[in-house]
Amino acid sequence: MEIKPIKKKLRLFGFNNLTKSLSFNIYDICYAKNTENRKEYIKYIDEEYNAERLTNILTEVSRIIGANILNIANQDYEPQGASVTMLISEEKVITDFPQKESVVTHLDKSHITVHTYPESHPDNGISTFRADIDVSTCGQISPLKALNFLLNSFYGDIVVLDYRVRGFTRDLQGRKYFLDHKINSIQNFIADEIKNQYQMCDVNVYQENVYHTKMMLREFNLDDYLFGVAKKDLMPQEKKKIKRRVKREMEEIFLGRNIPKV
Repeated sequence: MEIKPIKKKLRLFGFNNLTKSLSFNIYDICYAKNTENRKEYIKYIDEEYNAERLTNILTEVSRIIGANILNIANQDYEPQGASVTMLISEEKVITDFPQKESVVTHLDKSHITVHTYPESHPDNGISTFRADIDVSTCGQISPLKALNFLLNSFYGDIVVLDYRVRGFTRDLQGRKYFLDHKINSIQNFIADEIKNQYQMCDVNVYQENVYHTKMMLREFNLDDYLFGVAKKDLMPQEKKKIKRRVKREMEEIFLGRNIPKV
C-alpha cells in the first residue's frame, strides 16, 4: 500500500523527527487433546518461529521500509519462546570513527523487535501462541509499508494492531507538522485479500494520531484448530465442546475480556 504524504516535497527545517510506531499482537490458537499433544504444539511453534527465522523476517521488514540495519540481537529461550531486537537507521551505516557518535544519537527512535509467547491452558486443552511485534521508525521511512508482509509472515487467528505518530517536525517557516502522511485507519494500509479474511473493528483517536484495529478470522474450520488429533476421529459431542472452547478463546482475546460462562 502506498504511504501518501500530506504535502509533496515538504521542505523541512532540520531532520524529520516524527516517530511512527506500529505495534501488534498476533495470536495462533489450537486445541491439543492431552499433555503430550500440548508439549508437541509448543515444540512445533518454537521451531517454526525460532530466533533465526524471526531475524530473517525482521531483516526483510527493514528492506521493505528502506531502513539500514545497525545491530541485531536475538535469543531462543528455555523452555520456550524467542526474541529479536534490531536497531535500524534511515541513513546509510557509516563506519568511520568521527561519524560514529552521530549514528548512535538517532538509534533510540528506530528499532524493530519481536517476542514470542507460546502457552497452554492446564485444564481445557487450549494452546495459544502470541507474537508481539514493534516497528518504530524516525524520519521519512514508515513501518506501515511492511504491515502486509508481517501479517502474511505470522498469519494469526486474532490480530491486535496499534499505530501512533509522536512528536512534530517543522517546515522552513517554522510551522509544526504532527503528521506527514494521510491516514484515518490502519485498515487503509491492509491489502484487500487480507481484509476479506477477517472481521475488523477500529478504535481511533484522530486528534492524537492514535489508531487501533482488531481483527478476527471470519471462517472457522475445526480441523484448522486441532493439533495431534483429526476432526474425523472425534465424537459429535466432543467436536461441539472443542469448537465452543476454541471460539470462546478467540472471542475473549478479540474483545480483551473474559466472557462469563453460561
